Amino acid sequence: MSTPTFTISELAKEFDLTTRAIRFYEDMGLLTPERAGLQRVYSARDRARLTLTLRAKRLGLSLTEAKDILDMYDSPRDTVPQLQKFLGVLGAHRAQLEAQLAELQANLAEVRAHEKKGRATLAKAEKVKKAAKSTRAT
Repeated sequence: MSTPTFTISELAKEFDLTTRAIRFYEDMGLLTPERAGLQRVYSARDRARLTLTLRAKRLGLSLTEAKDILDMYDSPRDTVPQLQKFLGVLGAHRAQLEAQLAELQANLAEVRAHEKKGRATLAKAEKVKKAAKSTRAT
């Protein structure tokens, strides 16, 4: 049974990427296709690494962090340095996300305060306008 292979165009179509983006991932060392003449031939391993790279990007990891994590799986598994590195990357990323979340929450609180103040000012202006109309009508 032969191992499935993929062309750059097939991967680009499947993952809704440009071929340029896939070549960039190659340049970063995330993918290592074989060559058949001038054509790139991607293995199932490359496809899996591309899937995991895109997942890491969705989580907000840099391509360098994604590569570091993916490369750990090519080394002997469950080594202490490997797990320490993995936990270090995840911990740093979590801290960054928590800081962003705190900043967003502060921004939301400020927006809510301005909305509340704006509604109160609008209600006061509408009340004054209504009182002025009723005074003119009498």
